[in-house]
Amino acid sequence: MPLSANATSAPIAHKAEGSDPYAWLQERDTDAVLDYLKAENSYQESALADQAALRETLFQEIKGRILETDLSLPSPWGPYLYYTRTTAGDEYARHYRCPRPADDSLSVDESAEQLLLDPNELAGGGFFSLGAFSISPDHQRLAYSLDTTGEEVYTLFVKELSNGKLSELAFEDCDGSMTWANDSLTLFFGELDDTHRPHKLYRYRLDGTAAEEVFHEPDGRFFLHCYRASSERQLLLSLGSKTTSEVWALDASRPQEAFACLAPRVEDHEYDVDHGLLDGQWTWFIRSNRDGINYALYQAPDQGQAPEEADWQLLIPHSDTVMLDGLSLNAGAMTLSLREGGLPIIEVHPDGLPAYRVQLPDAAYSLHVQNTLEFVSDRIRLRYEALNRPAQVRQLILASGAQSVLKETPVLGVFDPEAYVSQRLWASAADGTQVPISLVIKREALGQPTPLYLYGYGAYGESLDPWFSHARLSLLDRGVAFAIAHVRGGGELGEAWYRAGKQEHKQNTFSDFIACAEHLIAQGLTSPEQLVISGGSAGGLLIGAVLNQRPELFKAAIAEVPFVDVLNTMLDPELPLTVTEYDEWGNPEEPEVFDRIKAYAPYENVRAQAYPATLVIAGYNDSRVQYWEAAKWVAKLRASKTDDNLLLLKTELGAGHGGMSGRYQGLRDVALEYAFVLKILGLA
Repeated sequence: MPLSANATSAPIAHKAEGSDPYAWLQERDTDAVLDYLKAENSYQESALADQAALRETLFQEIKGRILETDLSLPSPWGPYLYYTRTTAGDEYARHYRCPRPADDSLSVDESAEQLLLDPNELAGGGFFSLGAFSISPDHQRLAYSLDTTGEEVYTLFVKELSNGKLSELAFEDCDGSMTWANDSLTLFFGELDDTHRPHKLYRYRLDGTAAEEVFHEPDGRFFLHCYRASSERQLLLSLGSKTTSEVWALDASRPQEAFACLAPRVEDHEYDVDHGLLDGQWTWFIRSNRDGINYALYQAPDQGQAPEEADWQLLIPHSDTVMLDGLSLNAGAMTLSLREGGLPIIEVHPDGLPAYRVQLPDAAYSLHVQNTLEFVSDRIRLRYEALNRPAQVRQLILASGAQSVLKETPVLGVFDPEAYVSQRLWASAADGTQVPISLVIKREALGQPTPLYLYGYGAYGESLDPWFSHARLSLLDRGVAFAIAHVRGGGELGEAWYRAGKQEHKQNTFSDFIACAEHLIAQGLTSPEQLVISGGSAGGLLIGAVLNQRPELFKAAIAEVPFVDVLNTMLDPELPLTVTEYDEWGNPEEPEVFDRIKAYAPYENVRAQAYPATLVIAGYNDSRVQYWEAAKWVAKLRASKTDDNLLLLKTELGAGHGGMSGRYQGLRDVALEYAFVLKILGLA
């Protein structure tokens, strides 16, 4: 028998012969595996049955703060305003457009609006993810792609907006991307290989001509991506591994021609490309790390063909202290996205005017260019939020720097941002490195140890800038503080911060997180009996590692789609994403890398000790982190741990990496996790 259990006792998975006793859980779709996952789900439901009323209370609380019927901020493009509308009771927003007002305002004319796409109708109550949503340059067609399983394999569609005629494109294994050429008849789309990597680009004309392969990337480390340049005059094909990139370009008005390479790949040279205007002349813009890890910006004149690397001219030099994170282009300005001191900075360079930095009200925040609107626009939109400030869409006039708040995400009911204190703290890591922590707490809870929810990620150079959450208010208002540990492996302090938490330096990620927890305790903000930790995907690896290394520091843990079987996964090149992940974790076929990963891999390092109460979430159709990583980890934990704390596994049998797809389904998932936290902390 693969397991022994009933709904009220924990399932015990059997151990098979061999070096990995739970490898049998990788046998997808077998009765033994499905029975085990269902038994775990039943046990989780039984163990938390007394939380049903609290879950419903939390769900209604969170839902009650959200404006269920709302209109997005319309985006002007050509003769139309494009926007979405959410309606109470619907899981997904509908997509619309209406004629653009003569006064160029953002006023929507409902009497003349056109429904472009209704995901609620398409979802049919099951899983639903919209990939591409791309209007043709002549505004006559909509190209979109759908994933209805969570496996991130998409079906492609083209809709004629004049008469509603819908065509399903008969292509398989699509990555969901759909990029228009300027003739509004030619589409480029990507194909996935057996490891779920976009490896081929196809060109397809809507006149029924067979799709034509235009590019194939055989190197398993490189992902392929096609997009339109800011100028709308060029199509760009980006090929990137974790450490190396290569970009090809094609005139968007001549889609039948061949792409041309800007700079052949050289190991560890990363660059990306855009096309726009500089001093009134069409110009190529290249962000490159060839002069330093924080990137510099180069330009090359457009002389009718893609420039060679020898033509690049330095525009913004490399800085040791400021990371050039990205670039946005409008006809009259260049906008740089920077990182300095652990914070995002927007720096605008208007044509013929001095450059300036956008000024903002909070000490710690999240900020990015949300929309550059049309290339000829004299304004852009920024998205800005903080731990205690709901997301705002701010309009920025590029020439003057004038800002205005166009829309602030409403919080219904009683809400006062001043009732919550947002802080930036710094913890000292074991090697003396200062690690930033973002914290938000109810003002009245300051000055005494309080329950605290600590979140972390720390991989791929991703930055966890502070964000606002309607749901999180349900924790804060019950006296639970929330903090983010900005550990090495993320990108918060630039490229060097990322590199100091990957490959042979991966232990820094875990040590930094532990140092943050210890700092919060030492400062009297919380205690081990009040500290809950959480992370997902690569952040789930973080949670698994620190639970093995310092379990006594924490009261409870939540691990969502956790990458905890990292050694076995990285030893299997046939699995999706494995080969391209070598640049992040290393190739364990090399003995020193094998030993390094084995030293921290959560699954390998489970041992006979007491662990905190733990809730683990997995997605059965997850192609990024396979369901069995969580299942094997939980099975080994249950057989090894010496405590009687709750250990729960919930596998979403109809979902992928992002969990359930609808907005209400997502809120119920959050309510489940928060109820678990409150139960363990004795607050419910």
